[in-house]
Amino acid sequence: MTRVAIIDDHTIVREGLKRALTAAGYVIASEAASQAEARAVIAHANPDVIIVDLNLPDGSGFDIILWARKLSQTLGIVVLTLSQDDSHILAAMQAGASAFVSKSAPLVELLAAIEFSTKSPLSFSAKGLNRAIMKSKDSFHLTAREFDVLALLPAGNTTEMIAHTLFLSQSTIKTHLVSIFRKLEVTNRTAAVNKARIHKLVV
Repeated sequence: MTRVAIIDDHTIVREGLKRALTAAGYVIASEAASQAEARAVIAHANPDVIIVDLNLPDGSGFDIILWARKLSQTLGIVVLTLSQDDSHILAAMQAGASAFVSKSAPLVELLAAIEFSTKSPLSFSAKGLNRAIMKSKDSFHLTAREFDVLALLPAGNTTEMIAHTLFLSQSTIKTHLVSIFRKLEVTNRTAAVNKARIHKLVV
């Protein structure tokens, strides 16, 4: 049976989740109300899935996600939070969460997220993910040609190679790179690739 740890600083939320998940056939391995408690129970209870809120009294749930994912590649990590902010969805995905669910969502959505996290812990599922990705892309106002140039950076292509691939001059590529760096608010190719990956602009 799937063993679940609940990490939320609100007692009423934890109690409600325990009742609902127990009724659905899950075993409650442990619970925690803070980052400190969460680290202890995850390390000792060894749950199959953790359900974690982003707002904890001693820090962010993102810290728990990062720590837990480094600890285990098979642990299901489900974010359950009041936030529906697109940036939080993308940040949760980048941190290593398996799924993102709003506290306003129906129980069936949470149960589906838990099941997804047990089968594909290193994948990511969230309602509104495509919207968040598209909004992130649109927010940088990159042109179609700038996206073409940006897509060739992760492979380590030189300016000359990018120019040859896109049938453009090297000076034109350099101009596009300057514009890309400015829009992404970075100063070099490595930083541009890192930021682009965080926002799913490149693979």
